[in-house]
Amino acid sequence: MKRRPRVPLLPVVLAMVWLLFNDSLSAGHILLGVVFALLVSATVRRLRPLPAWPRRLHVAVGLIWHVFVDIVRSNIGVGRVILGTTRRQPSIGFLRIPLDLRDPHGLAMLAIIITGTPGTVWAGHDAASNVLTLHILDLKDEETWIRTIKNSYERPLMEIFE
Repeated sequence: MKRRPRVPLLPVVLAMVWLLFNDSLSAGHILLGVVFALLVSATVRRLRPLPAWPRRLHVAVGLIWHVFVDIVRSNIGVGRVILGTTRRQPSIGFLRIPLDLRDPHGLAMLAIIITGTPGTVWAGHDAASNVLTLHILDLKDEETWIRTIKNSYERPLMEIFE
């Protein structure tokens, strides 16, 4: 089976943004947009030694939706804790989760997802043992947290990046 050549997305996106900002499809703006996109892409390439080639983008759509729903739920939960509408004190704690995900881009996305969700913070990652440490505002059930992180976030990220 013959693979399609991969098209780098950064120059394409930069050229499209250039044309959108200038609100013109004239030949001069298209040429300037392409030159701008290629120059910026060549300059930024040195800052990024390992290129990312995500696969299975349909999995990413489901992951984005799941993250959105979790952020809304977490906002409600954290709001209840902060406003004191719950009768019990939150059990704040750290949780260590062994990860199977090794791709640096997938780990970066996992860090963004976890830290972007209210009530959780990426507290550390031991690269040697591949163990993630989380700080959680209301740590009720450790097994539920581990299952949620591994099944809801890590598994889709592995499908996308590995």
